[in-house]
Amino acid sequence: MFSFKTTIQKFASKGEKTGWTYVHIPEDIILKLKLKNKKEFRIKGSMDDVKFERLATYPIGDGQFIIALNAELRKKLGKKEGAMLRNAELRKKLGKKEGAMLSVKFALDKGEALKSQELLDCLAQEPEAEKQFQSLLLSHQNYFHRYVYTAKGADTRAGRIVNVIHAMYKKMDFGEMIRGLKVKP
Repeated sequence: MFSFKTTIQKFASKGEKTGWTYVHIPEDIILKLKLKNKKEFRIKGSMDDVKFERLATYPIGDGQFIIALNAELRKKLGKKEGAMLRNAELRKKLGKKEGAMLSVKFALDKGEALKSQELLDCLAQEPEAEKQFQSLLLSHQNYFHRYVYTAKGADTRAGRIVNVIHAMYKKMDFGEMIRGLKVKP
């Protein structure tokens, strides 16, 4: 298990990662992991006292990796936007925009991602949608699986499967699909 303390940061401008809240994984830990490739990998462990698993890390170039902190995780951590922005004077001294401290402990997570068999079965009946789905990176497929898998009721799950299939026909990624669902017709 690896552990480190870090400061939460946010990308002001970084292509598709613009606006992401994240923490850097220290270089010495990356070297100890002895990664065979420079692609994302999954981790399990805890941040402060919040446990997580199947959390993705992302390469940002020059052998550096980050752990993205989505809103759900920040909420569990109590690291909402306001909490990160409290001490402007300290952030200025540190040269950091966000500033909240975080204790991270993790190990590689080699477990299989959750998959929605219902989604796979429905995609199998829609060859064009299935082809588009299979063309996505595994990590992007997992967003759709989790979206369907986390539905509590059968009606919600069925509606989400329909949303995914429509998104595949329109060649949308997960974010585009979610944003499209928020737009009222």
